[in-house]
Amino acid sequence: MKKQWLMALPALALVPALYGAFALATGSSELTAAEAARVEAVLKPTTDFSQAEEFEALQAGAATSIEEPDRLAFSHFSTNLPEDRRMDFRLGNALFRKLWVASPSSTQASDGLGPFYNARSCEQCHKDDGRGTPPDGKNPGTMFLRLARPAATDEERAFLAETMAPNFADPVYGTQLQDKAIAGIKAEGQMKVTYSDLPFTFPDGSVVTLRKPDYSITDLRYGPLDKTTTLSPRIAPQMIGLGLIEAIPEVQLRAHADPDDADKDGISGKLNIVGSLDGKTRIGRFGWKAETALIGDQVAHAFAGDIGISTSAIDRPHGDCTSAEVDCLALATGEQERLGKSEAPDPILELVTHYSKHLAVPARRKSGFPDVLRGKELFYASGCIACHTPKFVTAKDAAFKEFRFQLIWPYSDFLLHDMGDGLADGQVVGGATGREWRTAPLWGIGLTSTVTGKTFFLHDGRARTLEEAILWHGGEAAKTRDNYAKLSRTDREKLIAFLESL
Repeated sequence: MKKQWLMALPALALVPALYGAFALATGSSELTAAEAARVEAVLKPTTDFSQAEEFEALQAGAATSIEEPDRLAFSHFSTNLPEDRRMDFRLGNALFRKLWVASPSSTQASDGLGPFYNARSCEQCHKDDGRGTPPDGKNPGTMFLRLARPAATDEERAFLAETMAPNFADPVYGTQLQDKAIAGIKAEGQMKVTYSDLPFTFPDGSVVTLRKPDYSITDLRYGPLDKTTTLSPRIAPQMIGLGLIEAIPEVQLRAHADPDDADKDGISGKLNIVGSLDGKTRIGRFGWKAETALIGDQVAHAFAGDIGISTSAIDRPHGDCTSAEVDCLALATGEQERLGKSEAPDPILELVTHYSKHLAVPARRKSGFPDVLRGKELFYASGCIACHTPKFVTAKDAAFKEFRFQLIWPYSDFLLHDMGDGLADGQVVGGATGREWRTAPLWGIGLTSTVTGKTFFLHDGRARTLEEAILWHGGEAAKTRDNYAKLSRTDREKLIAFLESL
């Protein structure tokens, strides 16, 4: 018998035959005229809110997980993942949770940690494959500070223009502040965050108190930061649906871009064109500022920057140590020729990447309930879908068969938008200015508390509720925020109910 929550799904969504309704893999990237017309039709935003749309509950197409939406809701593999590749998923899962140790060690297949680091495993930041958390006074959390400075010379400006670098590291502390270190040295420093109250008054007179963060660093070990270095706090995002995001055709992303606001609607979505580790230039899709185009690149950067582990993609066995941190560079690394030159040889990098690509998006809950449908209508009417694009159809020639030609509902355009002074970090990342952030996908957001045990939203977890996250929207999203604020309390609750169903 299906679990009670599944009873909320439209009956048609549970018919396995429909999994293949959009899985028309043919091996060709060119759509026939009939297919193109079909895609255009299904991507039009609905105007009928009397019932859930067809396939809406399966928000990741045939890859959607219909497992119980419990604490492990983000940890299941794509439902349509072939049986012969599920073992690789399980091996990748084990490596994702593997605790790395300092060198030299008797556990030679696991050494190479640091010397500086922010976490000993991928799972420490992505607990149960969910999002990270800021410090809350009792627990240190998993947030860290990204460090970057703007170009200072013509040569560096040319690097930025040619997408050879998104920005430049602090000359002493590197690309991020690492608050942990192996035995023998001390950490680079400690992040300090303090919050002040920021009341928001609704037109109906009710008040919500936001918390405004202020970031600084204590106990800097190697002297001050460069005067031009900026701090950008980051918590890890949830891991679900990444392979499907990678499979969205570029043409669909480009169709939503309007960098000069040519249509004069006040929304100027911009692509972040970035350089990949293979030397090619692509559209950035991952990271809070869309700074990474490929999941494999994201995994390699996390190994190097967060854990201090080298891979063939980023050969930095001392992690983020700089030439100014001489004591760090003098320590042993985990490189061993007999196991492969890198601390994480290619099979490890490939398995963790495979795991990251195939973490499934859970099915919607209550998508056909009247209050949720009304909340969806208000979400559309308030203008939220100008950036939170409801749906895409993945590429017909996606690298993995299970990701091909799927109708998916991430609620993001994956573009950069000016979010105003309140969220600005002042840090340039490729084409992203200090006020711009990538539209975060919303699928799975309603299960944040279930998976993580807490609710912290936005890039630094400052928002403790979905309503607080909406109220932090500024810049070109200010009008939409104000439309939300003008709703009655009852309608605001219904819009939140819709988000909680995703």
